[in-house]
Amino acid sequence: MKFLQIMRPLHWTKNMFVFAALVFGQKLDVPLALGRAIGGFFCFCLAASAVYIINDIIDRKRDRLHPEKCNRPIAAGKVTIGSAVVISALCSAVAIIGSFLLSQTFAIIILTYITLMILYSLLLRRIMILDCVVISIGFCLRAVAGAVVVEVFISPWLIICTFALCLFLAFGKRRSEIAQLQEVSESFRNTLAGYTPELLAHMLDVTSGLAVVCFLLYAMDDRTLRIFGTNNLVYTTPLVLYCIFRFSALIQTGKYSDPVQLIFNDLPFQIGFVLWVISCIIIIYADKLGISFGNISAY
Repeated sequence: MKFLQIMRPLHWTKNMFVFAALVFGQKLDVPLALGRAIGGFFCFCLAASAVYIINDIIDRKRDRLHPEKCNRPIAAGKVTIGSAVVISALCSAVAIIGSFLLSQTFAIIILTYITLMILYSLLLRRIMILDCVVISIGFCLRAVAGAVVVEVFISPWLIICTFALCLFLAFGKRRSEIAQLQEVSESFRNTLAGYTPELLAHMLDVTSGLAVVCFLLYAMDDRTLRIFGTNNLVYTTPLVLYCIFRFSALIQTGKYSDPVQLIFNDLPFQIGFVLWVISCIIIIYADKLGISFGNISAY
């Protein structure tokens, strides 16, 4: 159990971005594409776990200062560094080999992700703002990898939207850390010395606004109309706004130290997100589902 815990399986939800291209590329009903996407998802899960373990090894002393992370197996001394290194190496090897079997390009993306995240753990996270940018690039790599593995074109608007949304999540995490750790926040993460609640609130406003605008531009894009035969995705915007506003309101209170905690524990957010996903699937696959919205845009 302790060895599974250091792999952080709850954080595998972050790799759901791999499935974005499957849904928006209209291949959700194609068994081969679905199988390849699931394979890509698990490859990214193992790659992410390898990085998490390396990060926990590096951070073991600092994690002991955190009210929650002090319970992580490596920080608590329940898993030896040697055992952790072996598990990390195995996860990396399986992820790289598995991704290579799916696609050489996908394997390159996995290697790029692992390299970038190791650099983040060793150096880049110490640089204010760049730390959050690198995290967002990691999520963009997930989205691009999903498009590569199912062999579909992914709109630049979706990439930009993913980047902005994940930058919003990253700044939100920094804001929650300051709210939760307060005066000892600098001891846990050096970059928190440069962030202030006011600055992060501004960054949250800018990035959330950018994410929504990019989604709207994607929904109204001519190519989206040609592929889906409709621009009705724009009508899911209220659900997008609700989820973003709900996340922003809760994360700034310090109640949740990580976006993953919020996603798994806040029922209103879960309902809003699930409704958005279902709405998108219904709109994108309306023809295959035998659903007609009529000329809704005329109204």
